[in-house]
Amino acid sequence: MHVTHDPAAAAAPTIDFDTFLAVDVRVGTIVDAKPFPEARKPAWRLWIDFGPAIGVRKSSAQITENHPLESLVGQQVAAVVNFPPRQIGPVVSEVLTLGFPDADGKVVLVQPSKPVPNGGRLF
Repeated sequence: MHVTHDPAAAAAPTIDFDTFLAVDVRVGTIVDAKPFPEARKPAWRLWIDFGPAIGVRKSSAQITENHPLESLVGQQVAAVVNFPPRQIGPVVSEVLTLGFPDADGKVVLVQPSKPVPNGGRLF
């Protein structure tokens, strides 16, 4: 899934602004989080509320090392909401929850620095 964790890697090829705008990144609040024991790599199942226009969407996220399950509900996260659903074992992931690798390559969630309305689009 991840292209590279190497912070020294070269930037991806240049894209035009319309291509960037085609990726719909929104903010939502995690309303439920459960273990995902069937996953090949440790992961949590998340239900994220993106507001009335998009609603609650499901995601599988490999964030177990930096984000304990009991700390997730109520946190706001960024996710791509316009990728097609993806089957991950017995779970359909409807959004791609975004994060960056820490120094050990473990995912740290992308989150706003203060609360913002659910469904807000990245720009």
